[in-house]
Amino acid sequence: MKVLVTAASKHGATAEIGDVIGAVLASEGVEVEVRQPDDVGGLVGYGAVVLGSGVYAGHWLKPAKAFVDRHVSALRERPVFLFSSGPVGEPPKEADIPAEMRAAATTIYAADQRVFGGRITGSQLGPFEKLIVRVVKAPLADDRPWDEIADWAKEIARYLNADELGRRVAPPATVPAEVS
Repeated sequence: MKVLVTAASKHGATAEIGDVIGAVLASEGVEVEVRQPDDVGGLVGYGAVVLGSGVYAGHWLKPAKAFVDRHVSALRERPVFLFSSGPVGEPPKEADIPAEMRAAATTIYAADQRVFGGRITGSQLGPFEKLIVRVVKAPLADDRPWDEIADWAKEIARYLNADELGRRVAPPATVPAEVS
């Protein structure tokens, strides 16, 4: 089964998460392709999708939202795993789940969804973004939890590999550690 990993990213931090997820899936024996959301014309040939987006002002980026809108029917026909990158500072909590991710999860029957900490680097921000960061007192930090991201990707791989062998298991959010 080939898996599409696609992530909308404004400054590259979320794309880096997508790259790591793709690399971990590949290391676990999953055939994977990592592409930008706007570069995906269709989902034929993909047995599952991992879709992510950076979060700005509490919302998913337009390319991720447009991806869901364009492919809603096809997404409903395969396992989909959603993730968001952001916020920085405090660890993500339930309130940090963007409305677009909640809506997508419900609309496409997502197998799992996660919110990971993000990254804000001052050198990549434009003047307006710098103003917003100052106003909301967001720290310039890289809070991406690489171990958690890799562990989640391994859970996805276990789920997909078991499904390929005809051994249905629970989606990653509830996969016991001993499932291999």
